[in-house]
Amino acid sequence: MVKKSFFFLTLAILIAYYIYIPLPDNVEEPWKIMLLDAVMRTPSHLAQFAEMLGLNHFVDSMMFFLSFQDVPPTSDENVSVTDTTFNNIPVRIYVPKRKPESLRRGLFYIHGGGWCFGSNAFPACDFLSRWTANRLDAVVVSTNYRLAPKYHFPVQFEDVYTALKWFLHPEVLKSYGVDPGRVGISGESAGGNLAAAVTQQLLEDPDIKSKPKIQSLIYPALQNFDTDSPSYRENSHFPILSKSVMVRLWSEYFTTDRSLEKAMLSNQHIPLESSHLFKFVNWSSLLPEKFKKGHVYKKPTYSSSELTKKYPGLLDVRASPLLADDSKLRGLPPTYVITCQYDVLRDDGLMYVTRLKNSGVRVTHNHIEGAFHGTMSFLHVKIGYRTANQYISWLQENL
Repeated sequence: MVKKSFFFLTLAILIAYYIYIPLPDNVEEPWKIMLLDAVMRTPSHLAQFAEMLGLNHFVDSMMFFLSFQDVPPTSDENVSVTDTTFNNIPVRIYVPKRKPESLRRGLFYIHGGGWCFGSNAFPACDFLSRWTANRLDAVVVSTNYRLAPKYHFPVQFEDVYTALKWFLHPEVLKSYGVDPGRVGISGESAGGNLAAAVTQQLLEDPDIKSKPKIQSLIYPALQNFDTDSPSYRENSHFPILSKSVMVRLWSEYFTTDRSLEKAMLSNQHIPLESSHLFKFVNWSSLLPEKFKKGHVYKKPTYSSSELTKKYPGLLDVRASPLLADDSKLRGLPPTYVITCQYDVLRDDGLMYVTRLKNSGVRVTHNHIEGAFHGTMSFLHVKIGYRTANQYISWLQENL
């Protein structure tokens, strides 16, 4: 009996030690966050271990674990849900069941997952799309796209753009009863990156007559040039998304060659001949003072041009929308940007907000104190529910 008690006590201590991480005082429901982080860390650790043994690629293992969570297209009393394809790109469509009084809004949604993970069948993505369709009486198109490491940039961008162009075709909008003047684009994390990139691209596409009314970027990844901004420094080991994982995902977006990841971690992956582009991502001039918090800007350490010759996507505005020239930003629609205090990607969103405002774009910036990356994926956590509710409210008023 004593041995059993000692065993269970030891096991409980080890589990508590694994789960517990120190969190700032302003993080709500800290034990929920710790549990969420532990749940997400476990498959990540297993995937890293399998990769270390040479058994499987890290991303492939993670996709295996995540695939068990996918949900089928299930209609409910309020929303009809179906899977189909738009020009061979898989999409999931949410259409309210109540009889429309007029043409409906339309929202094109892009899931996150670092260009490597996730799908429109992931429970959080499915729930948010379903909730959006019902609350807004809107048709929501949630798109998939091919993922790294099997596919690299620009495949993800091209898949999303292909599906979006299909949706924006007048006959397709008409078939779903969508008002062509009330279509928005939204995306989370890597999906926010893709949303920003395709919205910029639409401005230059003469074939698209129905331009988006709004864009919504939820803690987006918008640049790969500088992985040493204040948010990367402050939150490098914060739960849900660490700096090392984010850099790994950026690297996988372009290549399975781990030398790029190593160069990005040390912030030595951009060549001198591309130095003129750093003005677009210079946080020392683009961040509000309160977010600099005494951080000192380090001038870039330039690399040879070898990496950018092998992987030209590093310099492509479709991969890093923050590299867009001001003249390209001026035509963008009203924009909603969510950033979170404890997120390595916080400064990407903050810099884009500054650049959009400087270019005359109407921007609503919702910075969530005490929040972390992926907050809206956890609607059972109070701060996640509040953030999602604020997002829906903005869409209600502006789309």
